[in-house]
Amino acid sequence: MMITNIYVDGFNLYYGAVKGTPYKWLNIDRLCRLLLPNHSINRIKYFTARVSARPNDPGQPMRQEIYLRALRTLPNVEIIFGHFLTNVVSMPLAGCPSSKQKYASVVKTEEKGSDVNLATHLLYDGFKGNFQEAVLITNDSDLLEPIKIITDELKYRVGILNPHPKPSRALVRYASFIKKIRKGALSISQFPTQLQDGKGVFHKPPTW
Repeated sequence: MMITNIYVDGFNLYYGAVKGTPYKWLNIDRLCRLLLPNHSINRIKYFTARVSARPNDPGQPMRQEIYLRALRTLPNVEIIFGHFLTNVVSMPLAGCPSSKQKYASVVKTEEKGSDVNLATHLLYDGFKGNFQEAVLITNDSDLLEPIKIITDELKYRVGILNPHPKPSRALVRYASFIKKIRKGALSISQFPTQLQDGKGVFHKPPTW
């Protein structure tokens, strides 16, 4: 069994497989062991950023923090944070003729750092020999270059657990294997409704 590190693109996983489903209370370690039965799971690195409250969803940061607390109950999981940038920008309104183009000020939110952080940790661990195989939970083709370095230069296998309906064509070329994350695997990889850590007992968010 290959000693395997898992690198999770948290937002790619959420928007590709979890958003709008009853499977948000996801035990990443259990999911990986289910989908990778012939791998010895070493470390799981989860890359994300803290979200901000929105007028239509003020409870979003609290739900995220509860989920991160659940992930911290898993001894082999490390959470690495990027950040969000929020700016007011002027955007053209659709449907206006070019001679009478109108603009609107909108709030634009961008998640920064997670893909760079994931690539950095993947390369660092590879050069340090911290795994025999790496598996990424993502479908982000921006990670192609570090995957190529790991496979071409260091000769390690890199697999993909794909949270989206179709895999990125760029990643298909270099991945040692690609497995789709299906609803059945998500449904049986949920945390118990009640968990306990050093701070006490806590529960799955009721709206989940």
